[in-house]
Amino acid sequence: MRNTIKMMVAVAWVIGVCGFASCSATSAVCSQSDANSVSAVLDEMRQETNRLQSYQCKVEYLFSQPVLESKTLRTGMLYYTRFGDGSKLRINFDTLTQDDGPQQNYKECYIFDGQWLTHIDYQIKQVQKRQLAEANELIDAFELAKRNFPIIGFSKTDDLKKEFEVNLIGEPNGLIHLNLKVKPDSQYKDDYKSVEIWIDTRLGEGANKVTEATETPSRSRKGLMLPSRLTAVSTEDDIYEISFVEPKVNEPIDEKIFEVTIPAGFGRPEIIPLKK
Repeated sequence: MRNTIKMMVAVAWVIGVCGFASCSATSAVCSQSDANSVSAVLDEMRQETNRLQSYQCKVEYLFSQPVLESKTLRTGMLYYTRFGDGSKLRINFDTLTQDDGPQQNYKECYIFDGQWLTHIDYQIKQVQKRQLAEANELIDAFELAKRNFPIIGFSKTDDLKKEFEVNLIGEPNGLIHLNLKVKPDSQYKDDYKSVEIWIDTRLGEGANKVTEATETPSRSRKGLMLPSRLTAVSTEDDIYEISFVEPKVNEPIDEKIFEVTIPAGFGRPEIIPLKK
């Protein structure tokens, strides 16, 4: 379950980056790498992220363990919506590819409703529900992530720089590349070594695929800053890589998507209450 929590945290962290900002504001920082440019990017994201109400996209999640020469690729869909003081997040995985083997159907769902994280495993027909907030409390998926990792767009720039060495790397294809190296005295030093994230400044659905980014965006237009990919390296040298494809921002999402339905033939859910 620990890898599951880390994966959900990484996803929420990347969505947190997906605030709105202007290409004109980022054009200058994309061509520079000094401290002021880093602060400009982080500050603008934090100012604009509260406009995010919903997010949906195709997702590719690659978990690699170089020491064991093992890698697992999962693909599926991600849905996020904000409501009041809470939010809902759902990830539906449909396929799995182990190492160099063939892709296979592998259905698995993770649903966070602001209080409970539900895991539905269709292979073994089991459901696990883990409580992550008090009974009278609703927490946003971003807040859940912040308990384990600082979220760009929500964490204060000065606080972020206390924990990481943050570098901004300009790229010619319309991407902003942020590199975050964990400092020796960081509170995250026991979990992560480094994080890298690529943010797309271009307009248009489906334009955020890293391998397909070839055009240079107009610097005078205002558009969305969308996450393309996140790579996090753990202290065990495990690598979590998440790619986002064909994102849709602030478009209506059917509430039924976030409903938890236990299929016929499954056992009773395993309930894991909140640790006191």
